[in-house]
Amino acid sequence: MAVRVIKEKCKGCGKCKKVCPFEAITIENKIAIIGDGCTNCGQCVESCKFDAIEQDKDETKVDLSAYKGVWVFAEQRAGVITPVVIELLGEGRKLADAIGTELCAILCGDDVEKLTKDLIAYGADKVYLAEAPELKDYNTDAYSKVIYDAIDKYKPEVVLYGATHIGRDLAPCLAVKAATGLTADCTVLEIDPEDKKIKQTRPAFGGNLMATIVCPKTRPQMSTVRPGVMAKAEYDKKHKGEVIKLKVKFGKNDIRTKVLEIVKSKGNKVSLTDADVIVAGGLGIGSKDGFKLLKKLADKLGGTIAATRACVDAGWIDHAYQVGQTGTTVKPKIYFACGISGAIQHVAGMQNSDIIIAINKNEAAPIFEVADYGIVGDLHKVIPEILEALK
Repeated sequence: MAVRVIKEKCKGCGKCKKVCPFEAITIENKIAIIGDGCTNCGQCVESCKFDAIEQDKDETKVDLSAYKGVWVFAEQRAGVITPVVIELLGEGRKLADAIGTELCAILCGDDVEKLTKDLIAYGADKVYLAEAPELKDYNTDAYSKVIYDAIDKYKPEVVLYGATHIGRDLAPCLAVKAATGLTADCTVLEIDPEDKKIKQTRPAFGGNLMATIVCPKTRPQMSTVRPGVMAKAEYDKKHKGEVIKLKVKFGKNDIRTKVLEIVKSKGNKVSLTDADVIVAGGLGIGSKDGFKLLKKLADKLGGTIAATRACVDAGWIDHAYQVGQTGTTVKPKIYFACGISGAIQHVAGMQNSDIIIAINKNEAAPIFEVADYGIVGDLHKVIPEILEALK
Protein backbone atom coordinates (compact mmCIF):
# COMPACT_ATOMS: atom_id res chain seq x y z
CA MET A 1 0.00 0.00 0.00
CA ALA A 2 1.32 3.46 -0.91
CA VAL A 3 -0.03 5.06 2.30
CA ARG A 4 0.85 3.51 5.66
CA VAL A 5 0.12 4.21 9.31
CA ILE A 6 3.06 4.24 11.76
CA LYS A 7 1.37 2.59 14.73
CA GLU A 8 3.95 3.80 17.26
CA LYS A 9 3.13 7.42 16.42
CA CYS A 10 -0.62 7.18 15.84
CA LYS A 11 -2.78 8.65 18.64
CA GLY A 12 -6.13 7.62 17.18
CA CYS A 13 -7.32 11.25 17.10
CA GLY A 14 -9.49 10.62 14.04
CA LYS A 15 -8.38 13.72 12.13
CA CYS A 16 -7.32 11.60 9.16
CA LYS A 17 -10.70 9.87 9.12
CA LYS A 18 -12.50 13.21 8.93
CA VAL A 19 -10.45 14.55 6.01
CA CYS A 20 -10.47 11.37 3.91
CA PRO A 21 -12.75 12.16 0.92
CA PHE A 22 -13.25 8.45 0.20
CA GLU A 23 -14.13 7.26 3.73
CA ALA A 24 -11.28 4.77 3.49
CA ILE A 25 -10.02 5.23 7.05
CA THR A 26 -11.43 3.75 10.25
CA ILE A 27 -10.21 3.97 13.85
CA GLU A 28 -9.79 0.64 15.61
CA ASN A 29 -8.29 0.33 19.12
CA LYS A 30 -7.11 3.94 18.84
CA ILE A 31 -5.16 3.20 15.66
CA ALA A 32 -6.00 4.48 12.18
CA ILE A 33 -6.63 1.69 9.68
CA ILE A 34 -6.41 2.46 5.94
CA GLY A 35 -8.84 0.37 3.88
CA ASP A 36 -9.12 -0.71 0.27
CA GLY A 37 -10.89 2.51 -0.69
CA CYS A 38 -7.64 4.48 -0.42
CA THR A 39 -6.68 6.27 -3.65
CA ASN A 40 -3.31 7.56 -2.42
CA CYS A 41 -4.52 11.17 -2.56
CA GLY A 42 -2.38 12.13 0.45
CA GLN A 43 -5.00 14.16 2.32
CA CYS A 44 -4.46 12.13 5.48
CA VAL A 45 -0.69 12.58 5.33
CA GLU A 46 -1.02 16.35 5.26
CA SER A 47 -3.60 16.42 8.08
CA CYS A 48 -1.68 14.28 10.61
CA LYS A 49 0.11 16.53 13.10
CA PHE A 50 1.87 13.54 14.67
CA ASP A 51 3.58 12.45 11.42
CA ALA A 52 1.98 9.05 11.92
CA ILE A 53 1.06 8.51 8.28
CA GLU A 54 3.61 8.13 5.53
CA GLN A 55 3.28 7.96 1.78
CA ASP A 56 5.60 6.42 -0.77
CA LYS A 57 7.40 9.04 -2.80
CA ASP A 58 6.15 9.30 -6.35
CA GLU A 59 9.18 8.90 -8.54
CA THR A 60 7.14 9.95 -11.57
CA LYS A 61 6.13 13.31 -10.09
CA VAL A 62 5.43 15.80 -12.87
CA ASP A 63 7.32 19.10 -13.06
CA LEU A 64 4.30 21.35 -13.52
CA SER A 65 6.45 24.40 -14.27
CA ALA A 66 7.61 22.80 -17.52
CA TYR A 67 4.13 23.04 -19.06
CA LYS A 68 3.06 26.26 -20.81
CA GLY A 69 0.29 27.30 -23.17
CA VAL A 70 -3.39 26.59 -23.82
CA TRP A 71 -4.00 24.27 -26.77
CA VAL A 72 -7.18 23.73 -28.77
CA PHE A 73 -7.65 20.62 -30.92
CA ALA A 74 -8.66 22.13 -34.27
CA GLU A 75 -11.02 19.43 -35.47
CA GLN A 76 -11.65 19.55 -39.20
CA ARG A 77 -13.82 17.41 -41.43
CA ALA A 78 -13.29 17.32 -45.19
CA GLY A 79 -11.10 20.41 -44.93
CA VAL A 80 -13.60 22.48 -42.95
CA ILE A 81 -13.03 23.63 -39.36
CA THR A 82 -15.91 22.52 -37.13
CA PRO A 83 -17.84 25.34 -35.37
CA VAL A 84 -16.93 24.14 -31.87
CA VAL A 85 -13.26 24.95 -32.59
CA ILE A 86 -14.15 28.64 -32.91
CA GLU A 87 -15.93 28.45 -29.55
CA LEU A 88 -12.90 26.76 -27.97
CA LEU A 89 -10.59 29.44 -29.32
CA GLY A 90 -12.81 32.10 -27.78
CA GLU A 91 -12.78 30.37 -24.40
CA GLY A 92 -9.12 29.41 -24.77
CA ARG A 93 -8.18 33.07 -25.22
CA LYS A 94 -9.80 33.94 -21.88
CA LEU A 95 -7.98 31.10 -20.13
CA ALA A 96 -4.62 31.93 -21.74
CA ASP A 97 -4.92 35.59 -20.76
CA ALA A 98 -5.86 34.66 -17.18
CA ILE A 99 -2.83 32.36 -16.90
CA GLY A 100 -0.52 34.72 -18.78
CA THR A 101 0.40 32.32 -21.56
CA GLU A 102 -0.17 31.82 -25.29
CA LEU A 103 -3.12 30.30 -27.13
CA CYS A 104 -2.30 27.56 -29.64
CA ALA A 105 -4.19 25.25 -31.98
CA ILE A 106 -3.13 21.83 -33.19
CA LEU A 107 -4.37 20.87 -36.65
CA CYS A 108 -4.15 17.43 -38.29
CA GLY A 109 -5.09 16.43 -41.82
CA ASP A 110 -3.87 16.22 -45.39
CA ASP A 111 -3.47 19.42 -47.41
CA VAL A 112 -5.07 21.55 -44.67
CA GLU A 113 -2.41 24.26 -44.27
CA LYS A 114 -4.84 26.81 -45.71
CA LEU A 115 -6.93 26.46 -42.54
CA THR A 116 -4.12 27.84 -40.37
CA LYS A 117 -4.93 31.39 -41.53
CA ASP A 118 -8.45 31.15 -40.12
CA LEU A 119 -7.21 29.65 -36.86
CA ILE A 120 -4.79 32.54 -36.41
CA ALA A 121 -7.49 35.07 -37.30
CA TYR A 122 -9.69 33.53 -34.61
CA GLY A 123 -6.98 34.13 -32.01
CA ALA A 124 -4.37 31.37 -32.14
CA ASP A 125 -0.85 32.67 -31.46
CA LYS A 126 0.63 29.43 -32.79
CA VAL A 127 -0.74 26.63 -34.94
CA TYR A 128 0.94 23.23 -34.78
CA LEU A 129 0.35 21.64 -38.17
CA ALA A 130 0.57 17.90 -38.90
CA GLU A 131 -0.02 16.85 -42.51
CA ALA A 132 0.12 13.35 -43.98
CA PRO A 133 -2.05 11.14 -46.20
CA GLU A 134 -2.74 8.96 -43.14
CA LEU A 135 -4.35 11.98 -41.44
CA LYS A 136 -6.83 12.82 -44.21
CA ASP A 137 -9.70 11.08 -42.41
CA TYR A 138 -9.88 10.83 -38.64
CA ASN A 139 -8.24 7.69 -37.27
CA THR A 140 -7.77 7.13 -33.54
CA ASP A 141 -4.32 5.56 -33.82
CA ALA A 142 -2.93 8.11 -36.27
CA TYR A 143 -4.29 11.24 -34.61
CA SER A 144 -3.49 10.16 -31.06
CA LYS A 145 0.11 9.31 -31.98
CA VAL A 146 0.78 12.59 -33.75
CA ILE A 147 -0.86 14.76 -31.10
CA TYR A 148 0.71 12.88 -28.18
CA ASP A 149 4.16 13.27 -29.73
CA ALA A 150 3.49 17.03 -29.95
CA ILE A 151 2.24 17.17 -26.36
CA ASP A 152 5.28 15.26 -25.16
CA LYS A 153 7.63 17.64 -26.98
CA TYR A 154 6.01 21.05 -26.48
CA LYS A 155 4.26 20.39 -23.13
CA PRO A 156 1.01 22.40 -23.16
CA GLU A 157 -0.54 23.27 -19.81
CA VAL A 158 -4.15 22.92 -20.98
CA VAL A 159 -5.66 21.02 -23.93
CA LEU A 160 -9.29 21.58 -24.97
CA TYR A 161 -11.37 19.38 -27.29
CA GLY A 162 -14.90 19.68 -28.61
CA ALA A 163 -17.26 17.08 -27.16
CA THR A 164 -18.02 15.80 -30.66
CA HIS A 165 -17.88 12.17 -31.79
CA ILE A 166 -14.22 12.68 -32.70
CA GLY A 167 -13.32 14.69 -29.60
CA ARG A 168 -14.93 12.16 -27.29
CA ASP A 169 -12.92 9.39 -28.93
CA LEU A 170 -9.59 11.22 -29.12
CA ALA A 171 -9.43 12.96 -25.73
CA PRO A 172 -9.55 9.81 -23.53
CA CYS A 173 -6.86 8.15 -25.66
CA LEU A 174 -4.55 11.11 -25.22
CA ALA A 175 -5.30 11.38 -21.50
CA VAL A 176 -4.19 7.77 -21.06
CA LYS A 177 -1.05 8.26 -23.17
CA ALA A 178 -0.14 11.42 -21.23
CA ALA A 179 -1.04 9.82 -17.85
CA THR A 180 -3.24 12.75 -16.94
CA GLY A 181 -6.87 13.48 -16.09
CA LEU A 182 -9.77 14.40 -18.35
CA THR A 183 -13.01 16.19 -17.50
CA ALA A 184 -15.76 15.49 -20.03
CA ASP A 185 -18.67 17.67 -21.18
CA CYS A 186 -17.61 20.84 -19.38
CA THR A 187 -20.00 23.78 -19.35
CA VAL A 188 -17.78 26.26 -17.47
CA LEU A 189 -14.00 26.72 -17.52
CA GLU A 190 -12.19 29.24 -15.34
CA ILE A 191 -8.76 29.83 -13.87
CA ASP A 192 -8.14 29.74 -10.12
CA PRO A 193 -6.53 33.16 -9.41
CA GLU A 194 -4.36 31.70 -6.64
CA ASP A 195 -2.53 28.83 -8.32
CA LYS A 196 -3.60 29.28 -11.98
CA LYS A 197 -5.11 25.78 -12.20
CA ILE A 198 -8.09 25.36 -14.50
CA LYS A 199 -11.40 24.75 -12.72
CA GLN A 200 -13.61 22.56 -14.88
CA THR A 201 -17.35 22.50 -14.18
CA ARG A 202 -19.72 19.90 -15.59
CA PRO A 203 -23.22 18.54 -14.80
CA ALA A 204 -23.24 15.52 -12.50
CA PHE A 205 -25.84 13.06 -11.18
CA GLY A 206 -28.14 13.50 -14.16
CA GLY A 207 -27.73 17.26 -14.17
CA ASN A 208 -29.04 17.67 -10.62
CA LEU A 209 -25.84 19.34 -9.47
CA MET A 210 -22.70 20.88 -10.95
CA ALA A 211 -19.29 19.41 -10.12
CA THR A 212 -16.11 21.49 -10.32
CA ILE A 213 -13.03 19.37 -11.00
CA VAL A 214 -9.32 20.20 -10.85
CA CYS A 215 -6.21 18.32 -11.96
CA PRO A 216 -3.58 19.34 -9.39
CA LYS A 217 -0.75 16.86 -9.90
CA THR A 218 -0.49 16.04 -13.61
CA ARG A 219 -0.30 17.92 -16.89
CA PRO A 220 -1.70 18.76 -19.31
CA GLN A 221 -5.11 19.55 -17.88
CA MET A 222 -7.65 18.22 -20.39
CA SER A 223 -11.31 19.03 -21.00
CA THR A 224 -13.96 18.31 -23.59
CA VAL A 225 -16.52 21.06 -24.09
CA ARG A 226 -19.96 20.61 -25.58
CA PRO A 227 -20.67 22.52 -28.80
CA GLY A 228 -22.92 25.51 -28.33
CA VAL A 229 -21.86 26.26 -24.76
CA MET A 230 -19.09 28.84 -25.17
CA ALA A 231 -19.11 32.16 -27.05
CA LYS A 232 -17.34 32.08 -30.41
CA ALA A 233 -14.06 33.92 -30.96
CA GLU A 234 -14.18 37.01 -33.15
CA TYR A 235 -12.47 36.91 -36.55
CA ASP A 236 -9.57 39.36 -36.81
CA LYS A 237 -7.47 39.34 -40.00
CA LYS A 238 -4.89 41.58 -38.34
CA HIS A 239 -4.01 39.04 -35.66
CA LYS A 240 -0.56 37.59 -36.23
CA GLY A 241 0.47 34.02 -35.51
CA GLU A 242 3.10 31.40 -36.22
CA VAL A 243 2.70 28.05 -37.98
CA ILE A 244 4.89 25.23 -36.65
CA LYS A 245 5.02 22.18 -38.90
CA LEU A 246 5.27 18.87 -37.07
CA LYS A 247 7.30 15.94 -38.36
CA VAL A 248 4.90 13.08 -39.05
CA LYS A 249 6.21 9.55 -39.32
CA PHE A 250 4.33 6.31 -38.82
CA GLY A 251 5.79 2.87 -38.16
CA LYS A 252 4.44 -0.33 -39.64
CA ASN A 253 2.17 -1.14 -36.69
CA ASP A 254 1.29 2.39 -35.55
CA ILE A 255 -2.05 2.44 -37.37
CA ARG A 256 -4.15 -0.66 -36.79
CA THR A 257 -7.28 0.39 -38.68
CA LYS A 258 -8.06 2.28 -41.86
CA VAL A 259 -11.09 4.07 -43.24
CA LEU A 260 -12.51 2.12 -46.17
CA GLU A 261 -15.47 4.34 -46.96
CA ILE A 262 -17.37 7.30 -45.55
CA VAL A 263 -21.13 6.91 -45.90
CA LYS A 264 -23.17 10.03 -45.33
CA SER A 265 -26.72 9.49 -44.10
CA LYS A 266 -29.50 10.63 -46.37
CA GLY A 267 -32.12 13.09 -45.26
CA ASN A 268 -32.36 16.68 -44.11
CA LYS A 269 -29.25 18.08 -42.50
CA VAL A 270 -29.80 19.15 -38.90
CA SER A 271 -27.52 21.89 -37.60
CA LEU A 272 -28.87 22.80 -34.18
CA THR A 273 -25.62 24.36 -32.98
CA ASP A 274 -25.63 26.95 -35.82
CA ALA A 275 -29.34 27.84 -35.67
CA ASP A 276 -30.30 31.35 -34.53
CA VAL A 277 -33.89 30.29 -33.87
CA ILE A 278 -35.00 26.91 -32.50
CA VAL A 279 -38.61 25.82 -31.98
CA ALA A 280 -38.50 22.77 -29.70
CA GLY A 281 -41.30 20.43 -28.74
CA GLY A 282 -41.91 18.14 -25.78
CA LEU A 283 -44.57 15.55 -25.03
CA GLY A 284 -47.03 18.41 -24.68
CA ILE A 285 -47.29 18.69 -28.47
CA GLY A 286 -49.44 15.56 -28.32
CA SER A 287 -48.05 13.47 -31.18
CA LYS A 288 -45.46 13.42 -33.96
CA ASP A 289 -47.87 15.50 -36.06
CA GLY A 290 -47.34 18.31 -33.56
CA PHE A 291 -43.93 18.96 -35.10
CA LYS A 292 -45.66 20.04 -38.33
CA LEU A 293 -47.05 23.07 -36.50
CA LEU A 294 -43.67 23.76 -34.88
CA LYS A 295 -41.98 23.57 -38.28
CA LYS A 296 -44.32 26.24 -39.67
CA LEU A 297 -43.14 28.62 -36.94
CA ALA A 298 -39.50 27.61 -37.39
CA ASP A 299 -39.68 28.11 -41.17
CA LYS A 300 -41.34 31.50 -40.73
CA LEU A 301 -38.48 32.64 -38.47
CA GLY A 302 -35.71 31.03 -40.51
CA GLY A 303 -34.92 28.48 -37.82
CA THR A 304 -35.19 24.77 -37.16
CA ILE A 305 -37.22 22.45 -34.98
CA ALA A 306 -35.85 20.45 -32.05
CA ALA A 307 -37.16 18.04 -29.44
CA THR A 308 -36.79 16.63 -25.96
CA ARG A 309 -35.52 13.12 -25.28
CA ALA A 310 -39.06 11.99 -24.45
CA CYS A 311 -40.18 12.78 -28.01
CA VAL A 312 -37.20 10.92 -29.45
CA ASP A 313 -37.83 7.91 -27.22
CA ALA A 314 -41.48 7.93 -28.31
CA GLY A 315 -40.36 7.63 -31.93
CA TRP A 316 -41.85 10.98 -32.92
CA ILE A 317 -38.62 12.44 -34.29
CA ASP A 318 -35.01 11.49 -35.04
CA HIS A 319 -32.30 11.72 -32.36
CA ALA A 320 -30.47 14.32 -34.47
CA TYR A 321 -33.07 16.86 -33.30
CA GLN A 322 -32.65 16.13 -29.57
CA VAL A 323 -31.58 18.96 -27.27
CA GLY A 324 -30.38 18.23 -23.76
CA GLN A 325 -27.80 16.47 -21.69
CA THR A 326 -27.90 13.34 -23.86
CA GLY A 327 -28.46 15.30 -27.05
CA THR A 328 -27.09 18.58 -28.43
CA THR A 329 -26.27 21.67 -26.40
CA VAL A 330 -27.50 24.80 -28.16
CA LYS A 331 -27.20 28.56 -27.75
CA PRO A 332 -29.55 30.23 -30.27
CA LYS A 333 -30.76 33.82 -30.20
CA ILE A 334 -34.34 32.61 -29.60
CA TYR A 335 -35.45 29.27 -28.18
CA PHE A 336 -39.14 28.35 -28.17
CA ALA A 337 -39.92 25.62 -25.62
CA CYS A 338 -43.33 24.28 -26.67
CA GLY A 339 -45.06 21.73 -24.45
CA ILE A 340 -41.80 21.14 -22.57
CA SER A 341 -42.04 20.64 -18.82
CA GLY A 342 -38.47 21.76 -18.08
CA ALA A 343 -36.65 18.69 -16.81
CA ILE A 344 -33.11 19.54 -15.72
CA GLN A 345 -31.64 17.20 -18.36
CA HIS A 346 -33.27 19.24 -21.13
CA VAL A 347 -32.62 22.63 -19.53
CA ALA A 348 -28.91 21.80 -19.32
CA GLY A 349 -28.80 21.78 -23.12
CA MET A 350 -30.57 25.09 -23.82
CA GLN A 351 -30.34 27.32 -20.75
CA ASN A 352 -27.68 29.56 -22.32
CA SER A 353 -29.97 30.67 -25.15
CA ASP A 354 -30.19 34.45 -25.49
CA ILE A 355 -34.00 34.49 -25.19
CA ILE A 356 -36.16 31.59 -24.03
CA ILE A 357 -39.89 31.65 -24.76
CA ALA A 358 -41.94 28.94 -23.03
CA ILE A 359 -45.44 27.87 -24.08
CA ASN A 360 -47.18 25.46 -21.71
CA LYS A 361 -50.69 24.82 -20.39
CA ASN A 362 -49.32 24.16 -16.89
CA GLU A 363 -48.52 27.48 -15.27
CA ALA A 364 -46.42 25.66 -12.63
CA ALA A 365 -44.15 23.96 -15.20
CA PRO A 366 -40.44 24.28 -14.23
CA ILE A 367 -39.63 25.58 -17.72
CA PHE A 368 -41.05 28.96 -16.72
CA GLU A 369 -38.29 29.32 -14.13
CA VAL A 370 -35.64 29.61 -16.88
CA ALA A 371 -37.81 31.36 -19.49
CA ASP A 372 -37.50 35.06 -20.32
CA TYR A 373 -41.08 35.05 -21.61
CA GLY A 374 -43.81 32.64 -20.59
CA ILE A 375 -47.13 32.01 -22.32
CA VAL A 376 -49.64 29.90 -20.40
CA GLY A 377 -51.93 28.26 -22.91
CA ASP A 378 -52.51 25.51 -25.46
CA LEU A 379 -49.64 25.63 -27.95
CA HIS A 380 -52.02 24.47 -30.70
CA LYS A 381 -53.90 27.76 -30.22
CA VAL A 382 -50.95 30.00 -29.27
CA ILE A 383 -48.63 29.16 -32.19
CA PRO A 384 -51.27 29.82 -34.90
CA GLU A 385 -51.86 33.23 -33.32
CA ILE A 386 -48.11 33.93 -33.36
CA LEU A 387 -47.97 32.90 -37.03
CA GLU A 388 -50.91 35.18 -37.81
CA ALA A 389 -49.22 38.07 -36.01
CA LEU A 390 -45.98 37.46 -37.95
CA LYS A 391 -47.82 37.94 -41.25
